[in-house]
Amino acid sequence: MDTIKIYLKEISAIDLLTSEEEVKLAKKVWKKDPVARQKMIEANLRLVVSIAKRYMNRGLPFLDLIEEGNIGLIKAVERFQYQKGFKFSTYASWWIRQAIERSLINQTRTIRLPIHVDEKINRFVKVLREQVQAKGREPSMDEMASVMDTSVEKIKEIMQVVRSTQSLDMPIGEKQENSLKDVIEDTSILSPSDIVEGIKRHEMIASWLEKLTENEKNVVILRFGLEDGEPKTLEKIGEEFGVTRERIRQIESSAIKKLQYIISHEELIFDDIL
Repeated sequence: MDTIKIYLKEISAIDLLTSEEEVKLAKKVWKKDPVARQKMIEANLRLVVSIAKRYMNRGLPFLDLIEEGNIGLIKAVERFQYQKGFKFSTYASWWIRQAIERSLINQTRTIRLPIHVDEKINRFVKVLREQVQAKGREPSMDEMASVMDTSVEKIKEIMQVVRSTQSLDMPIGEKQENSLKDVIEDTSILSPSDIVEGIKRHEMIASWLEKLTENEKNVVILRFGLEDGEPKTLEKIGEEFGVTRERIRQIESSAIKKLQYIISHEELIFDDIL
């Protein structure tokens, strides 16, 4: 904690930039001026801290979150297009969040569900990146719908691909004491930017499920609503399979254990797609 206090005291002594100073420095940064680059970074370190606080107690120490956020800040400084009249703090916030979220994903080695992905989603990712660069901020769902010439509902459907909030709370395991949150990342809050990371991993996730037996894969898909977003109870799945609730629980337990094993033993491969 002493280290954090010292750091916060140091950056609090750095003057914030006025809009005019911000543009002046940004112009110099575009001309590869290292002094201007450093000054612009230092003047926004407090922004990183304020954003990093939102990610506390998620698996990384506070200082690590700040460090990762600073990496995002550096990217924002180097890519900021002052000519478009954007507010730098708004533009930088997106890059800072992305850097922190990516670090958390790498740290926790988690997966996102569900996994149904098609060309519309790939286009969504492309458009999202373009809009962030063009607008200097993360676009709203209305804006994404307009650019993609579709409805907000369709955009929500695309986002639903990596959202399985209800199923995350469902109990799993032999004693029914844990939930799928113990296996995968909490996706109860997803912004459009979250989709980018989720899409990059869908093929790997699909390959993991293919390593399960047919019964295990089908039970996981039905239990957690991976195809239709509607998770089913053990009883309901048992009825569809023509077996008892207990048998479905056993299959589910076996599938979860296999997924945990697969994820833990494919770390290097998983890193390649993050």
